[in-house]
Amino acid sequence: MLMTPGPTAVPEPVRAAMSEELINPDVDPRFQDVYRDVVDDLSAIYGVAGVDTHDVVVPGGEGILGLEAAIASLVEPGTEVVCLSNGLYGDGFADFVEGYGGDATLVTTDPDGPLPLDELEATLNDGTFALATMVHCETPTGTLNDLGRALDLFEEHNVLTVVDAVSSLGGVPVPTDRIDVCLGASQKCFSAPPGLTTAAISERAWEAMEERAARSLYTNFLPWRDTEDGFPYTHLTSNVVALRTALALVRDEGIDETYARHEEVAAYCRSRADEIGVPLYPDPKRSSPTVTALHVPGEAKALQERIRAEHDIILATGLGDGADDILRIGHMGHAARRERVARTMDAIDAVIE
Repeated sequence: MLMTPGPTAVPEPVRAAMSEELINPDVDPRFQDVYRDVVDDLSAIYGVAGVDTHDVVVPGGEGILGLEAAIASLVEPGTEVVCLSNGLYGDGFADFVEGYGGDATLVTTDPDGPLPLDELEATLNDGTFALATMVHCETPTGTLNDLGRALDLFEEHNVLTVVDAVSSLGGVPVPTDRIDVCLGASQKCFSAPPGLTTAAISERAWEAMEERAARSLYTNFLPWRDTEDGFPYTHLTSNVVALRTALALVRDEGIDETYARHEEVAAYCRSRADEIGVPLYPDPKRSSPTVTALHVPGEAKALQERIRAEHDIILATGLGDGADDILRIGHMGHAARRERVARTMDAIDAVIE
């Protein structure tokens, strides 16, 4: 039983959709209808349906493509970028910026701490930044960042914003209306196979992209702005068909009901952890409804292996410095079911010492 925080377990209707006969995306007009359905459902989940502030696009490529493409599309040599971070993916944005010739200022803190907003305010007051990056849910630690004050500061300084919402979109409300490039992916809360990036892009972000000389086709959002006459390259047809079915399941349940299910399952998971006596990482008040991180210093890999071998359940460990100290349960998308989490916590209870 797959209980990792991405890729998540794919429900049977989505698997069946992916096995349907292939549609040629370049010559078969039916594919435009499929893609349009996906964009419409994603627009509702992003909270930008029926407004002209953002366009939703779905390039072919795993979620990291979106993070890199956002930077490649908006950064040129000398672009000043502030990277707000309290984790691995937040820090990683700075690497992308430097790789595309930009000047990254990393405003960071320990992974178990909240975003360093006082330092951010001082940094913004002392500099001139065109772009800011941050992460909504830092999956390696299960931290859900409150972006409100940071977005206030970026608005005050007229800074474009890029947000990695890959592990929260579809399981937690995301303030997309205040974000210029909001990034998601197919394999997290949507419980579709890996392979697609999603992005909601504001008009002023498009304008900024148009002002920069394109240095890539694949890591470039701009060619996806208008796909009525075709796609920049052959799309991942079966992945798009599968995502359409996955999004239809969310639509049928209702997005508010989906959010409530994630909250309920997360609370249950953490109450069971408390009963077992395993501490959470980070503070539960800052833990995401989509993933629970257990603090098991030096034991994560051994516990992961025992749970897989003895209970046939796949969990994830932490990443980077937390690789052997954090055991992660992904209760997002299809996996956010009480019975699945109950079985997982029973297994942890059975192996924990």
